[in-house]
Amino acid sequence: MAISSISLCYLLLLLFVTGNVGNATVFTLQNQCSYTLWPGTLSGNGAATLGDGGFTLAPGASIQFQAPPGWSGRFWARTGCVFDESGSGKCVTGDCGGTLNCIGGGAPPVSLVEFTIGTNPNDKDFYDVSLVDGYNVGLGVKALGGYGDCQYAGCVSDLNGNCPAELRVVDSGSTVACKSACAAFNAPEFCCTADHATPQTCSPTQYSVMFKNACPTAYSYAYDDASSTCTCTGSDYLITFCPSGSG
Repeated sequence: MAISSISLCYLLLLLFVTGNVGNATVFTLQNQCSYTLWPGTLSGNGAATLGDGGFTLAPGASIQFQAPPGWSGRFWARTGCVFDESGSGKCVTGDCGGTLNCIGGGAPPVSLVEFTIGTNPNDKDFYDVSLVDGYNVGLGVKALGGYGDCQYAGCVSDLNGNCPAELRVVDSGSTVACKSACAAFNAPEFCCTADHATPQTCSPTQYSVMFKNACPTAYSYAYDDASSTCTCTGSDYLITFCPSGSG
């Protein structure tokens, strides 16, 4: 029996849609902190926005999102948030413009996990946990079911408890975040700018070394690529806030 042109177009569309769903990368975000978080998401290059840009995640809860091939973006935790019924409000750390559904990135200091997902099934994914913008919440990334190096990336240590006084962000008497040295001092040697804008002229500082010693698999400053960029192919990913459970 001949297939009509309309039926053929429908079949091709169905194959395209189901093929892309089958190739989607699944992100599972779980909150092991002892308090509620409001994770934020930001997509790059016009890619699909996951979780409407931001949402509430209670202690012990988890949520899943599917990202299409080629997706790139970041996730982070917001803490101490208060929103009204319209989604307007603010957060003590990681705020993204005073709204539940972020349309921009989280305000430093904030711990980030960044992803670039491969466009084709055999392409590598690239991911990292970054403390370049400072630290607010412990963060870990585990690859699930992929192949290749597929390293664990993260910062399990509680840097707020060991943050130098000059980098602390304090709210109600408690340290809620730890600034990067760049944010604290705005100097080229800490920000890798001006005469320090290359890997050869921007070396680790006492502050980035402190971050690196506490969290060896996380970016500690702008040119910390060698030990901090992870790759995996064909994987889903588990993103855990407070992976040590100590938050």
